[in-house]
Amino acid sequence: MRDEILRLFGERLRELRTERNLSQEHLAELAALDRNYIGQIERAERNVALVNIIRIAKALEVEPGELFAPFTSAQVARLR
Repeated sequence: MRDEILRLFGERLRELRTERNLSQEHLAELAALDRNYIGQIERAERNVALVNIIRIAKALEVEPGELFAPFTSAQVARLR
């Protein structure tokens, strides 16, 4: 379950980042985070902290909930 959640979140982050034509490095700069950290999130290697979710959302100019778009009710129910 944990791995699936991290994978979905990382995929969504990559999707939003690439839609905005941002490199991992540029997103990291905008969010005041390390580029390696962004890469680790996208590869589902890191469990991102809530504070950093807010930083990333702000850098992407989206509501934090947009990062959770892949988590539909059906998907969440399946993860239990």
